[in-house]
Amino acid sequence: MTQQTHLSHESGDGTPEAGEARRDPRLLATAASPKGWLQALRRNLRGGELGPLPVVVGLLLIGIVFQSMNDRFLSPQNLSNLTVQIAAVGLMTTGVIMVLLLGEIDLSIGSVSGLSAAVLAVLAVKTGLPEWGAIAAAVGVGLLIGLLHGVIFAKLGVPAFVVTLAGLLGWQGVHLYLMGADGTINTSPSGAIAMLTQTYFVPFMGWAIAGIVIVLYLIAVFSVERRRRLAGLPYKPLEEVLFRAALLTVPIVGGVWVLNQYKGVPLAFLIFVGFVVVLDLVLRKTRYGRMVYAVGGNSEAARRAGINVDLIRISVFGIASTLAALGGIMLVSRNFAASVSTGSGAELMMAIAAAVIGGTSLFGGRGNAYSALLGGLVLGAITSGLLLLQMDTSVRFMITAAVLLIAVILDAVSRRGRKTHARGGA
Repeated sequence: MTQQTHLSHESGDGTPEAGEARRDPRLLATAASPKGWLQALRRNLRGGELGPLPVVVGLLLIGIVFQSMNDRFLSPQNLSNLTVQIAAVGLMTTGVIMVLLLGEIDLSIGSVSGLSAAVLAVLAVKTGLPEWGAIAAAVGVGLLIGLLHGVIFAKLGVPAFVVTLAGLLGWQGVHLYLMGADGTINTSPSGAIAMLTQTYFVPFMGWAIAGIVIVLYLIAVFSVERRRRLAGLPYKPLEEVLFRAALLTVPIVGGVWVLNQYKGVPLAFLIFVGFVVVLDLVLRKTRYGRMVYAVGGNSEAARRAGINVDLIRISVFGIASTLAALGGIMLVSRNFAASVSTGSGAELMMAIAAAVIGGTSLFGGRGNAYSALLGGLVLGAITSGLLLLQMDTSVRFMITAAVLLIAVILDAVSRRGRKTHARGGA
């Protein structure tokens, strides 16, 4: 999908199809037409490039099934609550994705989120520190913990699994110590902490935000394609740019319309999506992002290419723990309290599951930030639907496990497809 005209690649027998079959489909140009886009989709699927298609199809099926069983599932109130509910774990998932891109794992994010929640509550309530200052301190604690994990892993050579497992236990102990005998610290229902999950943008502001996002997207895309055209490089034709913009516009406009039927667009969801977008741009458009993928694909090759592998690893663990701390802050904001159970429940497993379900590979080097959004929506929708049906938590865990297993199987199948098409099995 990168040029205005379709380029056929003939093989020795003169048939374009035979020539294309031996080439990497990503190197083939596609005609700017629905037929050309369908051809590109088929090539990608045959080559193991499933993209977000399985997750999108899964979301549609989940919506259809639960709506047929309870007509409140797709109501504006339930969907609004769902967007707020997934914000905390979604932020943790965004950090997990960074670690998974390295081919590593971070088992401490639940404990880090709980400890950051405890630091937030102690500073804001017991010491009287202004709430914004307490939020900044809690985020700082998460960053320092992540950097510590990264240094031990990268510099001392201790496996990340062991480092973060020790962190899971140790930071949970510090969390319990800070909470004291009471075990719960209530926060103000009207302060800066509460604002994070209790703020909704009224209809006009919601539409304004949607319009700004779409306009910024168009400006960015047209700017990039113009530079590519002036440089003599392959570029997307106008039809394809508009088609992609339409694909973005439909969920944004539809989502804002639905959310405006209740209270408006939640600030918590915007914060989550904002981090996803920023991280996606960092991974796709910056040198740092390319180095993260390189280290995850083959760390030794990255080292020989001149990449500071240790620095990349340390920074990634720092980012992951910082986002875990933000998730803990969101949990406090939503519950108006920090307790000994904050972050110590199923948050860790849900964050990892959401990342994998959203399309991030467990084998490193493949995935993107939008996996957090897609995976979070899948798990959030399952949880919300089962709660409406008054199903037991055990059922939710079993269904989540089944969905996770399907996602891992699809990942393994796609890796096999890429190997078959000589596109690398990393």
